[in-house]
Amino acid sequence: MLDIIKVIILGIVEGITEWLPVSSTGHLILVGDLLKPGLSDEFMEMFNVVIQLGAIMAVVVLYFHKLNPFSPGKTHKQKMLTWQMWIKVVIASVPAGVVGILFNDILDELFYKPLPVAVMLIVYGILFIVVENRNAGTMPSVRKISELTVPMLLGIGVFQMLALIPGTSRSGATIVGALLIGVSREVAAEFTFFLAIPAMCGASLIKLKDFGLGFTGTELGLLLLGCAVSFGLSVVAIRFLMGYIKKNDFKVFGYYRIILGGIIMLMAFVS
Repeated sequence: MLDIIKVIILGIVEGITEWLPVSSTGHLILVGDLLKPGLSDEFMEMFNVVIQLGAIMAVVVLYFHKLNPFSPGKTHKQKMLTWQMWIKVVIASVPAGVVGILFNDILDELFYKPLPVAVMLIVYGILFIVVENRNAGTMPSVRKISELTVPMLLGIGVFQMLALIPGTSRSGATIVGALLIGVSREVAAEFTFFLAIPAMCGASLIKLKDFGLGFTGTELGLLLLGCAVSFGLSVVAIRFLMGYIKKNDFKVFGYYRIILGGIIMLMAFVS
């Protein structure tokens, strides 16, 4: 019963922090160290990645019409634009896909530790503040996903690739990259949601392959529970973020990341 409660808490943390640019990995490491679920380290490493599938389903449900090129409610032109958007998602996914397949295990071994996570939280927190200050008073040059060019897509893709280092935050890195090249906050956030679909599905499949399918009934139940909770909280988080950034910038997330990074760093030194 205690592990069920802990998994629910981890699902809540994943669902909220996956879409807010504050690093779900950093939060899961911090909360996981505090809760210490009575499950194997191998299972928890896989669990922390695969519950992202619940978060991904929230994007699919909330944006199903926009993502669906076969929607009967779309004109031929709108269907073509949807296919074009998916091509852009694929192009931007290439850098992270290649590096993730080749170096996923090495990156996890080197960086899936509290101190590197804390450093990346702080670095990207500072970047958010710097980029938002730089962009203050300027009009974004890209206000629609259809306006993203191939060089822009590859630039955003490189930032997503950097997010393979735990603590960076996939959404945080891609949003910073998009803001740097003049993309509006709304488009940066929305494209980040769509870009997450292949990235997080791929990462989850890799973790499942490495772990194997030898789940116990309890482990499978806990994994499905974590995904379900992550889905529900992701719906809330996505709606909150899209409403928030219509009137506010991302600096508050930058300050939050710096504070969280400092807490994790302090815990790493005293433990």
